[in-house]
Amino acid sequence: MLAAMGHDPSPEDWQRAARDLLPGEFDAETKAAFVVDHPDGGGRLIAGAAGSITQWFPTVFNADGRYGYVQWVATDLEFRRRGHSREVMVALLNWFRAQHVTIVDLRATPEAEALYRSLGFTDVDPPLLRLQV
Repeated sequence: MLAAMGHDPSPEDWQRAARDLLPGEFDAETKAAFVVDHPDGGGRLIAGAAGSITQWFPTVFNADGRYGYVQWVATDLEFRRRGHSREVMVALLNWFRAQHVTIVDLRATPEAEALYRSLGFTDVDPPLLRLQV
């Protein structure tokens, strides 16, 4: 997934931080992950999606200020085009709905854009700008 978005997946800083976060401060009310296990078992995953809820200031566009963000969706190359990404995305979107989140954002790779659009995602206007400090 990271390579498909043009990022180097190998730096260990983020991997170490993720391993440290998951067993401890993972707040199930604001973060969720859904996976598809490998059919052979053994604890290996073939697909996963994760997202979080962030509290922003309320606005005229979002009265409670809660936004969902799909942090990642990834499927093992060997198991792509079999509906697994859709399965974990539907589970994640259902979780957002159960949490009463009305706006969910994500960034899409060109390969996954059709899936997200089929689930109801649309272009956002104005464009997102970023300053990295």
